[in-house]
Amino acid sequence: MASLDPTLTIQQANQEFFRQFGDSLADVCGRSFRDLVHPSVQQPLMRQFSRLVEGKRQRFASHVVAVGPQDSAFAGTLTASAVSGENRDVAAILVLMRPADGSAEDAGVLTKQKKILTEIDARILEGIAAGLSTIPLASRLYLSRQGVEYHVTGLLRKLRVPNRAALVSRAYSMGVLNVGTWPPKVVEDFIK
Repeated sequence: MASLDPTLTIQQANQEFFRQFGDSLADVCGRSFRDLVHPSVQQPLMRQFSRLVEGKRQRFASHVVAVGPQDSAFAGTLTASAVSGENRDVAAILVLMRPADGSAEDAGVLTKQKKILTEIDARILEGIAAGLSTIPLASRLYLSRQGVEYHVTGLLRKLRVPNRAALVSRAYSMGVLNVGTWPPKVVEDFIK
């Protein structure tokens, strides 16, 4: 459990929270909570927190992928509750992190330090996730049809999947594609 101020800066936390993130009190307190979650879930999670701070919600629960010690990832459930001050504005946010039974590493989630895609691979993955076929993708990226197929084959091998549908699914499950955005967008931290 941790206490955040309205800017989502960690003010206090219990021992279990420190253990999950592998840092001492001095290392965790004063950091932004955003730094502790995987880039793929930051945007939708920040929208949820904004609703809390604006007073539009009192509480929310969400599945998250957090980044622990040595950039290890773990999945869990986050529950956040707004605490009102004297003038009914949000004075603090209480956050409870419960790890899931399996780790995110088992599911193949990549932490933010893994730069696995070139710029062109990222644009092709975004196009495939948006539903574009080879020829429209080739014209959009100024490549030949064979050039697109070459990069798609490389992506299939890199992510160890048999087809384009599995490629998109795997990219989302690994956190490579941003959750909650349209058109699909690769998280910048994964681009070389």
